Amino acid sequence: MKKTILIPILILAFSFSANSQNKKKQDKEAIKKMCGCFEVEFNFAETFKYSKDSTYVPSKNKTTGGLEWAQLVDDDKNKISIQHILLVGPESSPYIMKHWKQDWIYENRDFHMYNGDNTWKYETKEKESVKRQWTQKVYQVDDSPRYEGSSSWVHVDGKSYWENTTDAPLPRREYSQRNDYNITVRGNRQEITKDGWVHDQDNSKVIREEDKEDIVVAKEKGYNFYKKVDDSKCLAAASWWIENYSKWETVRSKWNEIYSRKSNLELHSKVDGKPLYSYLFDDAMVDKEIINKTIESFINKIK
Repeated sequence: MKKTILIPILILAFSFSANSQNKKKQDKEAIKKMCGCFEVEFNFAETFKYSKDSTYVPSKNKTTGGLEWAQLVDDDKNKISIQHILLVGPESSPYIMKHWKQDWIYENRDFHMYNGDNTWKYETKEKESVKRQWTQKVYQVDDSPRYEGSSSWVHVDGKSYWENTTDAPLPRREYSQRNDYNITVRGNRQEITKDGWVHDQDNSKVIREEDKEDIVVAKEKGYNFYKKVDDSKCLAAASWWIENYSKWETVRSKWNEIYSRKSNLELHSKVDGKPLYSYLFDDAMVDKEIINKTIESFINKIK
């Protein structure tokens, strides 16, 4: 009698495990489709105004584009890391610029959640709350933190997508232009398409103050389309990455050591009048000890 009951249970457990591993494989395949060479179009438009300030001026619609190389950096069992590199100017002699980086971590429990004013609050999530989920961690051009969130990849009706809403700093196109809000609540959707992938955004511009309710100033729609093209178009960026890999590996290692401290993080926006990326983008900045010291100088010690 016991054997009769036990066998179906074992079969069910094996089937569940196999399905789980197959789902994880699908997830990884979808994430890695964001690698390669892409023609990119960035589109942003403010859609609704909620500010009660009569002098409020909505942000102008913004459309830009370019060529971007997405380099696979790590492809481990539970982590995929992709470095984005922009190519600006003529294809024959483009200017290469290190762009954003995204890490995808399976069933991650350690988070640095943006909390405004260049601070990130460390949080640990319960194991069950992130089961079979992937955390997307997005980093600035200097590999400092930007935003992150955990959700499940969905594969249904021929679609593969991941959706999450999380707090983030103001985007570069905004923070140099406005100071009337301090949090972007980002509604992110990464969807793989037959032509590449789409970053679809529904964002809220929010004023956040301690011990007060958030004030939504406006809503924003973002639609960034990554059209896959032949990798040969991004050969200059791929070569640049090979030449500069060692330096940025040092930078990543230092940041990983900082994140592993599992504590709140507050960064200075500038040191001696210069932002961190300005130091790290200097071709002369290659010494490991100097790189580590420079990054450490931007960290404001939080008690």
